[in-house]
Amino acid sequence: MQLIDGKLVAKTLREQMKEELKGLSVGLAVILVGEDPASEVYVRNKIKACDEVGMRSYLERLPKDCAFEDVKAVIERLNADENVDGIILQLPLPKGLDENALVDLIDPEKDVDGCSYQQKGRLWTGREAILPCTPFGVMKLLEFYNIPLSGKRAVVIGRSNLVGKPLAQLLMNSNCTVTVCHSRTQNIAEVVKEADIVAVAIGKAKFLTADMVKDGAVVIDVGMDRDENGKLCGDVDFENVSKKCSYITPVPGGVGPMTVTMLLFNTLLVKKRKLGK
Repeated sequence: MQLIDGKLVAKTLREQMKEELKGLSVGLAVILVGEDPASEVYVRNKIKACDEVGMRSYLERLPKDCAFEDVKAVIERLNADENVDGIILQLPLPKGLDENALVDLIDPEKDVDGCSYQQKGRLWTGREAILPCTPFGVMKLLEFYNIPLSGKRAVVIGRSNLVGKPLAQLLMNSNCTVTVCHSRTQNIAEVVKEADIVAVAIGKAKFLTADMVKDGAVVIDVGMDRDENGKLCGDVDFENVSKKCSYITPVPGGVGPMTVTMLLFNTLLVKKRKLGK
């Protein structure tokens, strides 16, 4: 069994970006509405990562009781700002604000989270798209470890718009035969047992157990949960599943470090496209 080290891959990509960003002015704007503790941490990590690679960051804060029009005004201002190459609206938003409608107001060419319907439409129709950061990070991990995908059977557990659906599409684009499992899937263990590659993103601690995985499978754990002792863990029973698979991502230190890294990667990509590079 080989551990897929997300920290190592993220560090490698950030070093490459650092070099590319020398002499290049690239700006990422983050909009934070309210004071959700988890969102505060994520935003801090994004700004720290920008500083680390030499990318400018802009933080736009709005109170949790702000109106839809207030957020819209900030998005429109950032859309028009030449210094801002990428925009991310930190989710979840406080109740009462329409996330989809606000995300769709972001200029598609600045949607570095790949969340707008325009970017998703491009992904689904096989066109050049800005990819959602977590699924993109998973694909980069598989690429870094030279894990063959073409012709392989892949199972994605979870069908969220943020992870499950786009990841299934990216695996299909790499010529995998993909099955998406979810809460209504019958005989899920039997389905998963057929997979060469299993990716789990459902938010249920240690959901994937050793008896569900075939020997030599590649296991990608996108979950971030707490176990019965309050310790950080993923959607995979790592201790037992790791004994059966060929590659596995740990939690923490697997997919997590890749998400912010791919956000920076996308922002740099947008800038390079703008410059015709």
